[in-house]
Amino acid sequence: MRYLDPKADLTFKRVFGEHPDLVMSLLNALLPLESKQEVTEIEYLPVELVPDNPLRKNSIVDVRCRDNRGRVFLVEMQMIWTPEFKQRILFNASKAYVRQIKAGEHYELLQPVYSLNLVNDIFEPELKDEFYHYYRLVHMEHTNKVIEGLHLIFVELPKFKPHNYSEKKMQVLWLRYLTEINEDTREIPKELLANPELKKAVNALEESAFTDAQLAGYEKFWDIISVEKTLYNSAIRKGMEKGMEKGIKEGIKEGHKEVARNLKKAGIPVAIIMQSTGLSEKEIEEL
Repeated sequence: MRYLDPKADLTFKRVFGEHPDLVMSLLNALLPLESKQEVTEIEYLPVELVPDNPLRKNSIVDVRCRDNRGRVFLVEMQMIWTPEFKQRILFNASKAYVRQIKAGEHYELLQPVYSLNLVNDIFEPELKDEFYHYYRLVHMEHTNKVIEGLHLIFVELPKFKPHNYSEKKMQVLWLRYLTEINEDTREIPKELLANPELKKAVNALEESAFTDAQLAGYEKFWDIISVEKTLYNSAIRKGMEKGMEKGIKEGIKEGHKEVARNLKKAGIPVAIIMQSTGLSEKEIEEL
């Protein structure tokens, strides 16, 4: 039996975007929910549409849902870390928060928004043994004083080591599922198959469950990730040569310009190049 990697766009949405019981299990395992605050029922919300372009950056929210209490949950798999990622997550969560009510409605109708971000990269290297990062609005001097509303959770998948966190069973199982299964997997760990939810999630990854067209899209996804990582790493190197943060930003922009040049040569519309690179129409015309 051959399995696909659950972190890919196709598989992640298949598992968590089509099976409410599985995304509820994931949320309950990974979110900082207090006792009796577990998610028990959800409805899926529409994912925001983005232009279909060859450099989509794989950075849109993968799954949006709301539970029977009105709480909103955003779940995203991010393959490559970039400096602006946290700001984008804050922006998306804030947008989801304010969209809950219409003009003139009462603020007490607002419910918390939880943004769960699974990152297949390391972005806090100085925090060597910490893979789980939880942000919210707190009083600087009295951290027990909290402004409720936004909950931002980041999980650095490469840092996860299951033998260190055995006390949180379902969290460990889901993180093992996300980090241990890929195209090279031939035998699924028995601990995963022993759990009904994880077994169902594993079965959804069987290659035979996908069409040839879907498998071609799956391969293209990894090709795009490889290209993006190469471009980003190249930009970082150029930036480091120029020195510190300003140089890094300049290097990243140079990388975007290089991508724009290639897309322009390929005849891709300017609007799509702008969406893909963040460059202005004038900057693209001058390339």
